[in-house]
Amino acid sequence: MTSLEEFRLATRSWLKENCPDGVRGPGPVAGGGSKVPIDADSALWLERCTQRGWTVPIWPTDYGGAGLSMDKYLILLDEMQRIKARPPLAGQGVAMIGPTLLEYGSEEQKLRHLPKIANGEVRWCQGYSEPGAGSDLASLQTRALLEGEQFVISGQKIWTSGAQHADWMFCLVRTDTKVPKHEGISLLLLPMDQPGVTVRPIKLISGDAFFCETFFDDAIARREDLIGQLNRGWTISKRLLQHERSGISILARGTTKPDPLALQKLFKQFRHDTDHDLLDRISRFEMRKRAFRLTQSRTIAESDDGQTPGPQSSIFEPCAANLEKEEADIKAQTIGMNGLGWEGNGFAASEINMTRQWLSTKRRTIARGTDEIQRNIIAKRVLGLPG
Repeated sequence: MTSLEEFRLATRSWLKENCPDGVRGPGPVAGGGSKVPIDADSALWLERCTQRGWTVPIWPTDYGGAGLSMDKYLILLDEMQRIKARPPLAGQGVAMIGPTLLEYGSEEQKLRHLPKIANGEVRWCQGYSEPGAGSDLASLQTRALLEGEQFVISGQKIWTSGAQHADWMFCLVRTDTKVPKHEGISLLLLPMDQPGVTVRPIKLISGDAFFCETFFDDAIARREDLIGQLNRGWTISKRLLQHERSGISILARGTTKPDPLALQKLFKQFRHDTDHDLLDRISRFEMRKRAFRLTQSRTIAESDDGQTPGPQSSIFEPCAANLEKEEADIKAQTIGMNGLGWEGNGFAASEINMTRQWLSTKRRTIARGTDEIQRNIIAKRVLGLPG
């Protein structure tokens, strides 16, 4: 028996004994911090996986991970999928700033921040976009002035996902106004619980308020929480976005395998006629979704151990976003009038949730970089087309 086979058997046995029933199948995933309560089973699952380093399995053990090779990591994901176990931890800490700190952070920064991310103690948010700097992010105007051993930050960010629940933010700021815009940007880490930070949630068409405006009025970031070199944050910020869009983070979020017949079952439940066009649309969608997941898995398997894939990973985010939008649209088309419920006794809770999910997915091809930005990245960095 090979070492990988032994690892699979040991993993399967441990999961069988330690994965609570309440975290098997669809449901919430812990995002870190203490501001968003989680149920008892999710808390237990987080605790048990933290002890094994399985919240961030490929991170080094010194920083709270398990130090797994890519082969073992994929086996772990496969075994979790087999029992429909949800990830023990998700969020921008494990998917974005954590991998970026591993690559660019000092040893002191890694030891101070990464274990708290790995054990779910801290929740993070991203301070990138501004009202006048979205697609053209390098035009950002939020200023940070270095005064002694701290930066004093003034300005505004927008679309800061989950900022109202976050403990810390990784924030792009302008630290030099006399150089070309890409050259005067730095990446800072700052605590959200301080007098100079104000967060205002933005209510969406779905009724959710996940996005926020964030205002800085002489907020403070410590000098030791500058990531990389002063005025050299643009390169790091682009790499962070690769981690966000990478197959590793997306694959980890999808440990629970979807029911491949879910849409067909929904069709049978709500459709009494034979709508061949809709059935054809469902079949084609399921084939594209399956092909996408296979492409993901292959790209991850071909990457170096623990490393985020290169620019080719940019295809994952637009593909995932458009698949999510199409799936929600197919569900809405399938259930017809039942999919228009907002509230009231005339609709089941599942139907109301489906309506709001359909509305919520409208943002997906804007979040994490618009479709246009993603396609430009693919054209320039993957296909080598002229800018």
